Amino acid sequence: MNRTVPHAHSLHGEITVPGDKSISHRAVMIGAISEGVSEITGFLAAADPLSTIACFNSLGIAHKFEHEKLFIMGNGLNGLQQPSAMLDAGNSGTTIRLISGILAGQNFPTQISGDQYLVKRPMKRILDPLMQMGADISATEKFTAPLSIKPVQKLKAVEYKLPIASAQVKSAVLFAGLFAEGTTQVIENEPSRDHTERMLNLPSESKNGTTVISVMGGTSLKARPFTVPGDPSSAAFFIVAGLIVPQSSIKIMNVGLNPTRTGFIKILKKMGADISVENERIIGGEPLGDLVVRSSDLETNFILNGSIIPNVIDEIPILSIAAAFASGTFEVRDARDLRNKETDRIAAICTNLRRMGVTVDEYPDGFAFESKKDVLSSEFDSFDDHRIAMSFGIAGLGLAGESTIINSECVSISFPTFWETVHLLQR
Repeated sequence: MNRTVPHAHSLHGEITVPGDKSISHRAVMIGAISEGVSEITGFLAAADPLSTIACFNSLGIAHKFEHEKLFIMGNGLNGLQQPSAMLDAGNSGTTIRLISGILAGQNFPTQISGDQYLVKRPMKRILDPLMQMGADISATEKFTAPLSIKPVQKLKAVEYKLPIASAQVKSAVLFAGLFAEGTTQVIENEPSRDHTERMLNLPSESKNGTTVISVMGGTSLKARPFTVPGDPSSAAFFIVAGLIVPQSSIKIMNVGLNPTRTGFIKILKKMGADISVENERIIGGEPLGDLVVRSSDLETNFILNGSIIPNVIDEIPILSIAAAFASGTFEVRDARDLRNKETDRIAAICTNLRRMGVTVDEYPDGFAFESKKDVLSSEFDSFDDHRIAMSFGIAGLGLAGESTIINSECVSISFPTFWETVHLLQR
């Protein structure tokens, strides 16, 4: 379905965003291998996390939704059952990569795949460490799904140094470590999302510029409640909307402020964004607060590269929109992994920016452009990628005339009510 996005004269109001996708996935996984019933408040009932639930349903784990809460009936570390068919991760890279760490430690064989987009995404990054742990796991010749996992007598603990910052690889190894003999350690030189270690309450030590996270094999997990804060990656779209649409003031309630997830806010403030935090608190080990955003004159003239890239990789599409409405130049490098997302996001961003009349240089690991005042409304292709659809939907609010988003329904992957929320803010 295509959607027309009209120019917005201003945006005002108080909104919430869906629960954090990363935490929602992990709450289901941890709940499934815990003993007892885990209660999850604020779960993101969107396509990707629902794929995680479906996989665990096939592994013998029951769930129920009741009074806006999700309950996961866990069976403990060794309580999963052999599925009757291949597991389907849908479009979710998080599902297939993280669950593979759990499946590697089971005493039955499994196969897992996904949709036509997921089977193109690279899996070697998790295959290597899991095989080092003794897992019998294989993929296609191109190291893509479907994955086949066979039981082994026992996984072995390893000391694994992440070659690049990756929360998904780190989490896959830590989950596998629960089923290994001994203590598994993951060493990272650059910080990545730390939800898994927070939620498992794992020891983490920083020394000599590295962080070491440890997990002891065979440690039983007890069911507990989880509270999922608002997803900062989803909030990013409305933060940028409030910045680029004149005379706007938006409050976004209950947003997760985990420091490994808010690098994009620092970048926007560097551009001159008026963003403030109210009612900051910690719930379930995760910091959160209310964000207040006001229209701002943005300036760029910097290169986004290096160690911050892994922590803003999901926000680069919407940061490119902020930069397009700013003054100055904007360059992204060291972001080659953007080509391995739901679509090739570097190509998608460049294609749609050019439709706005922006001259863009495309590189293997990023892109660069100089903003211009006379950006154009246009027909933008979502490439069936939720973040591309939402980013250029936000762009449409700041463009004169009407813009069109092709296949706009793909936002359901992470933000099913996105278009309704856009409408609520228009006055």
